Amino acid sequence: METISLQELHHLAMEEVGTFLEEEGYEFLAINSEIKRSPQFVCVKDKLIYFVVVSACLYPVSPNVYDIKLINKVKLHAKKNNAKLYFAGVGFAHAEDYNIPLSKNNPYTINFNGLKEIL
Repeated sequence: METISLQELHHLAMEEVGTFLEEEGYEFLAINSEIKRSPQFVCVKDKLIYFVVVSACLYPVSPNVYDIKLINKVKLHAKKNNAKLYFAGVGFAHAEDYNIPLSKNNPYTINFNGLKEIL
């Protein structure tokens, strides 16, 4: 049973948020799938620019908690570009038992409550 890597977890979170953004009518200008680079999505909707920072976590960590230092850094970048800033936290857990480590090829559950407006 091979556990899921941080990069794979981040990729799953990116897919979840990307699908959500598409369904909400955002158009992608840039996508950055690296864990340490933010924002992950630069989008436009209604002639406004949006920066979206994506964060993935495993249960019991809350997907609603974000790195203040990172958000403040991206906030400065958003202000310079007259962009709105959103945080998208995505939590994952094993579907059958939250206390079992998440591994490849096993079912999982997602905790994503949409975008949290920062700026």
